[in-house]
Parts: sequence; C-alpha cells; structure tokens
Amino acid sequence: MGVKDTVAKRFQQLCGERGIRINELANLSGVTPSTAYSMLDPRRRDISILTIKKFCDGLNITLGEFFSSAEFDALEQEIK
Repeated sequence: MGVKDTVAKRFQQLCGERGIRINELANLSGVTPSTAYSMLDPRRRDISILTIKKFCDGLNITLGEFFSSAEFDALEQEIK
C-alpha cells in the first residue's frame, strides 16, 4: 500500500472511531466534500500536506498524532 492510500485509510479509521462520515470531516475541516472524497479515490495519486493538516484540525489532532501509527511505520521506502 502506498502513502496516499495509507493516508486515506487512516482518515477512514479516525472517522470510524468518532462515528462521523467523510463529508462531515470535510465540513469540520473547512474543505469541500469533493476534496475529501477525492482523497479516498484510488485513481487520485496525491494529497497535499495542507489538506492533511486541515483534516487533522477538523479531527482536533496534531499531524504527529495522525502519522503516529503502525501503517506509516511499515511503508516501504519510496527511493529504490
């Protein structure tokens, strides 16, 4: 699994823990629901760190808390 997919999975996990849908996260974060749904779209390749930060703000967590998970630690090196 790549970085972008891991980011999307992590946001889905956090939304599930809080009992909110992705469009609710968008509203809490001040971004459009289409931005949130495009993050989940496997055909989309990139997500900006600014968008990740806004989603973290909406969840009231830090970037450190967001990235502090085993999934991110297990990612393979991008440089090959």
